[in-house]
Amino acid sequence: MRQIFTHLSVALIAASTCSTAFAQADTKFPSRAITIVGGFPNGSGIDIYARKLGEAITASWNVPVVVEAKTGAGGNIASDLVARAQPDGYTYLFGTAGTHAINPALYKKLSFDVEKDFTRIAILGDVPNVLLINPSKLPQVKTCADLLKLMRDKPGALNYGSTGNGASTHLAGAQFANAAKVDIAHIPYRGQGPAMTALLGGDVEMFFNQSAPAIASVKGGRTIALAVTSPTRLAALPDVPTVAEACNLPGFVSTTWYGLFGPAKLPADIANKMSAEVVKIVSTPAFKTWLTDTQGITPAADPSPAAFARIHQEDMKKWAEIVKISGAQVD
Repeated sequence: MRQIFTHLSVALIAASTCSTAFAQADTKFPSRAITIVGGFPNGSGIDIYARKLGEAITASWNVPVVVEAKTGAGGNIASDLVARAQPDGYTYLFGTAGTHAINPALYKKLSFDVEKDFTRIAILGDVPNVLLINPSKLPQVKTCADLLKLMRDKPGALNYGSTGNGASTHLAGAQFANAAKVDIAHIPYRGQGPAMTALLGGDVEMFFNQSAPAIASVKGGRTIALAVTSPTRLAALPDVPTVAEACNLPGFVSTTWYGLFGPAKLPADIANKMSAEVVKIVSTPAFKTWLTDTQGITPAADPSPAAFARIHQEDMKKWAEIVKISGAQVD
């Protein structure tokens, strides 16, 4: 009997010591480098934002934040990596509406569940697209009305590039064609760089590019912006009208979002601490100004995990319908 109690006592002491160790570990979080994984190339809008956010976290917590690009399969490689990561608070995914609302409808099978395998940390803003044209390719087009007239005069003669099948740059074009009742051909490329090269080289007539790289090309004089797909004009491009007003398509909106995810089963105290820190950072006036004036991103009215969950679930339904309209599918 004494031996049994001895074993029991040892077990209880071990359990107590283990619990204390975990409690101490949680209290010390973060105590080492944090990794934010993105599914798109270095230099993309996602990469730029992730690095800006990482710098702010480092300044606040005095721990390194490493941003890694794990590209491929529309962001699915990065998502799979984080879904399988240890839920210890040191690995996060810089996700998008593409990775977590569009891909479930686009791909027949994913290696992860976009809801069950992740912990939502914060929504990071709404991201519009900008309708760009190459002025040397379409010198007669000065407005969206001009572009629509050309499309209707020559059905199927014009084409638009995208960053890949099912990407927001593809689906924005599909939404536009459906709303305007025009026939335009879609040509997918492998990322923003090749798609922009195709536009500048005259291989495509237009490109619904995401806001940050689109703004850079417009301000650099390489492209002309005819319209933005957001519900209101962008502070970074105040003279560029919305698609709704410029193209006479009332109610037209095509925006995605960025969001930070951790793996599933992330301890609540760590998830809450990370969420509070990120929400604090993205809610500061300086960070909001950086988003609106340089990236063309609308800060989230409510970046909290609860608001993020509601938007995520609504968007999965919305994008499933748009993917269906576009006919896009990736095996």
